[in-house]
Amino acid sequence: MSDVQQTVEVLPKLSSTKKKKPVGFYLSATWIGTVVFLAVFGWLLPTRPWDSADYDALGVKPFSPNHPLGTTGDGYDMLSGLVNGAKISIFVALVGVIIGGSIGTFIGVTSAYYRGMYDRVVTMIFNVMLSIPNLVLSLALLSVLAYSDENNPTTTSRRVGVLMLSLTIVVVPILGRIGRASALQWAGREFVLASKSMGTSNASIIIRHILPNVAPAILAIGFLAVGSLIIVEGSLAVLGIGVPGGASWGSMLANGRGNIAYSPHEVYMPAMAIALTVISCNWFGDYVRRALDKRESKI
Repeated sequence: MSDVQQTVEVLPKLSSTKKKKPVGFYLSATWIGTVVFLAVFGWLLPTRPWDSADYDALGVKPFSPNHPLGTTGDGYDMLSGLVNGAKISIFVALVGVIIGGSIGTFIGVTSAYYRGMYDRVVTMIFNVMLSIPNLVLSLALLSVLAYSDENNPTTTSRRVGVLMLSLTIVVVPILGRIGRASALQWAGREFVLASKSMGTSNASIIIRHILPNVAPAILAIGFLAVGSLIIVEGSLAVLGIGVPGGASWGSMLANGRGNIAYSPHEVYMPAMAIALTVISCNWFGDYVRRALDKRESKI
């Protein structure tokens, strides 16, 4: 067999080897897919209502016949709570990332394209907002907009709405800076300059040429932002100003922390769900970022 034939046979093997994804990609994608499935279709599962207590099974351990993951000290099923918590936690985080990412990307991309005083003002505002810790900013917004006392109790819907608003504001400068930095790399490319010389409008250039190239970077950081917002939501719940009533993973964690001595699964279960989701989002985001780096190196 000649050297040319051997080379031709080896090349497909090398190309197929390069296309293999790391194990972490499949593990993280599987977990994210499972959580999203539970958040969307969890109500179809034959589980007890998450807010219905079984007074004949108070604080049972995991792997019990009628309660696979056990119950809380008040008799609430842990599996039902985790399924419902996936819906609330993922919904709150996704809404914050989608809305905040859209606003931040628009501001960041337009500031990078038009530059001048507009860009300097936007950069200054982003820097000021990023200098404030995410948890502190969310805590301040919730304390002001969703203040509650005995004479003026706040509703759950208002608390959730203010929580999503605060998380949205947290995301705006993060993804705005990423969008601006990525847009700066594309605003001076030849095809953008050629479109300007042909008389194409600025809005058309931004939508057709810059945004499609900025979107992969925003998507990669967006996965990381989802994990960060889940942590912020859980931290706010532990502080007592998150989603009340055990409706989210963070709220389950806050309700169960007082029973950790004799019923530790009330804390470990939601904590494990939060940890696995955040780790999976980080791994998946890192894979998207590496794929983006390879793509940009070829352009």
